[in-house]
Amino acid sequence: MISLLAAALSTLVSVTGLSVTGFALGSATDRLVADNAAGLTTLSVAGVSITADGAWVARPTADVRRLAGTARREGLRSELLLSNYSNRQGGFDARAAHLLLGSRAHVDRVATRLARFVRAQGWSGVNVDLELVRRQDAEALVRLVQALQDAMPEARTVSIDVSASTSLAAYRSHGYRLASLASVADTIVLMAYDLHGPSWSGPGPIGPTDWQRRAATSALEAVPAAQLDLGISGYGYTWPRGRPGGTVSVAGARRLVRADGATAVWKQGYGEWRAQLANGTVVWWSDRRSYERRVALARELGLHGVAVWRLGSADTLTARG
Repeated sequence: MISLLAAALSTLVSVTGLSVTGFALGSATDRLVADNAAGLTTLSVAGVSITADGAWVARPTADVRRLAGTARREGLRSELLLSNYSNRQGGFDARAAHLLLGSRAHVDRVATRLARFVRAQGWSGVNVDLELVRRQDAEALVRLVQALQDAMPEARTVSIDVSASTSLAAYRSHGYRLASLASVADTIVLMAYDLHGPSWSGPGPIGPTDWQRRAATSALEAVPAAQLDLGISGYGYTWPRGRPGGTVSVAGARRLVRADGATAVWKQGYGEWRAQLANGTVVWWSDRRSYERRVALARELGLHGVAVWRLGSADTLTARG
């Protein structure tokens, strides 16, 4: 059951504006959180990953635990983010997610352990960020969210991150039964970015607004607007000629363009910046102007809020949505 706190927060948000979640790495500094606090309602910390066998989750580090207290001091809610990201693989571990979701014992064990962390460390809730979920594990993903709700006190919340698609059929094919997830999660965060990226596509906008609108509109067929957050990119990508590209912060993208003497062009139709350097490298990035455009879209669609990946890479959030 969705928590009473989440219902109260939804009422508050409808009066004061959008909820704004800022994702942060576990190594984020207190200063980074403080600099962004005026523009946030929730800090979601990438804190723990499941083990390769899907059966366990490590204890949050001292830095991660510190950030729960930092959020409280800044008047923010805090979420402990659970993921299947593998440092060894340098990406999300689809097999680990399958091994977790394919076992009821694993699901219950991980949910119970996370609930203990939440109670002992003072988190406001858990954010589930399992990516590359198999279609056959869709029901088990719902079961994991329900297990977390059952294991935690009523006041704690569970949000879940969902990769953006432009039809309900596509969401289902990626392991997301949106209506079922909405029935057990407090908030669904639509990761409306990475349409283009250097390791899976040619140069292009990371999260163009027309694609985001279609993805959100499709999700709203199954998810109440009061439960849906629009995920926003706060970073850029580079596409060099003849070699692999990579991720760059917003400030880093500006430095690249400035050092090269290139000209950044605002692509109005996409709501992002593009530049081409003298050596042929193409750069796309999403900055404060892009963020404001997505906030306007979230307001237009009546969404619960927005969520930015990530603090320290994005422009500083200076005013609440």
